[in-house]
Amino acid sequence: MALSRRVLLGHLAATGAAATAVTTGPGGSAQAAVRRAAPSSEGGGRVTGGRVHTGFDHLAADGYRLLDGHRIGIVTNPTGVTHDVRHIVDVMHADRRVRLTAVFGPEHGFRGTAQAGGSEGRYDDPATGLPVYDTYDKSGRELADIFTASGVDTVVFDIQDVGARFYTYIWTLYDCMVAAALAGKRFVVLDRPNPVTGRTATGPVLDRRYASFVGREPIAQTHGMTVVELALLFNGEFVPAAAGRPVALETVTMTGWHRTDFFDATGLPWVPPSPNMPTADTALAYAGTCLFEGTNLSEGRGTTRPFELLGADGLDRRWAEAATELALPGVHFREAYFAPTFSKFQGKTIGGLQLHVHDRTTFDPVRTGIALLVTARRRYPGFTWLTAHFDHLAGTDTVRKMIDAGAGVEEIVGAWRAGLRDFRAVRGRYLRYR
Repeated sequence: MALSRRVLLGHLAATGAAATAVTTGPGGSAQAAVRRAAPSSEGGGRVTGGRVHTGFDHLAADGYRLLDGHRIGIVTNPTGVTHDVRHIVDVMHADRRVRLTAVFGPEHGFRGTAQAGGSEGRYDDPATGLPVYDTYDKSGRELADIFTASGVDTVVFDIQDVGARFYTYIWTLYDCMVAAALAGKRFVVLDRPNPVTGRTATGPVLDRRYASFVGREPIAQTHGMTVVELALLFNGEFVPAAAGRPVALETVTMTGWHRTDFFDATGLPWVPPSPNMPTADTALAYAGTCLFEGTNLSEGRGTTRPFELLGADGLDRRWAEAATELALPGVHFREAYFAPTFSKFQGKTIGGLQLHVHDRTTFDPVRTGIALLVTARRRYPGFTWLTAHFDHLAGTDTVRKMIDAGAGVEEIVGAWRAGLRDFRAVRGRYLRYR
């Protein structure tokens, strides 16, 4: 691991109108700069809106000075919005102070029309006329060549994450940082809240043997970080090994966000980051129940409660009863029957359960996900692993093998404690909020 870096700045007061830009230079050293918001008649000036002010809020309030003189490309999707739900691409495109020349779309696409495992391809955005480049499933030199061909000087990243290692946007962030370093581009990250809080990291840490687009580098299943904090960690720990040097990184943090905040405390509008992430409550369950993607059970895709409804043909009330007997904190389980409109068991009525989180502060999504896997494996004769996919989601084959061997929840959780302790120590060097 890289040498520890000092905490650069304390948390700014929620009432402040200052944007904090943290610059990480080619040598990996970091400097802090505070820019005061300048009045403006074109989307800048005073920071307004809810309690939390995002990185984009501060970038705009500062008159986009961080982007002066640069041809800008932005990696974003439908979550890149202002407090009044205008898309930041539309806002920046209309502002003569910003030379926005390209957009880069992640999985699901820039405008968010594609389902899981898909993207929108290369096209010109009808609203702005800007060229939209597809980053999905691209990395390294291939992605660096896209940045070069686009003609941009600076790549900006602004996407709402959901706090889980296997959500691909943070690996789009990582891949774009590596590609920008290879292409000699400056990289700017605008921060947004972790919607399920940044209290701590939980779950197994990725074993590099299981690295994929749902986990490139060894971080915990729930990382408890914002995208700015992850960008600083990536640049300090992983990007130099992949690109030969750190990327020229600058970040704009939020004000008003605290590590214990859930999304509904922020005052920000929730825009689904992907088609099966309709609410912030979905994100809370997702961190544990997405593991069911690696089994033959439905994870609730094709229902109105994805990742909260789980089931399969042949399951009934006994699964919910078995899960209830574990007395897991913060959650109740209800027997449920549903017919997914797409994905697994499309159009077939199946049995299972629904999670009802009644205390978010004590609910542990990863432990809950493991408990549900353990009980499903024991209670459902038709249970089958989608082995390669599950191991990539878990970041290890240990979880699957322990469940098959009959291990209980506490034994499985105990198996990842040492790696989690080490990751938490590294994570602590890059946290920027209290």
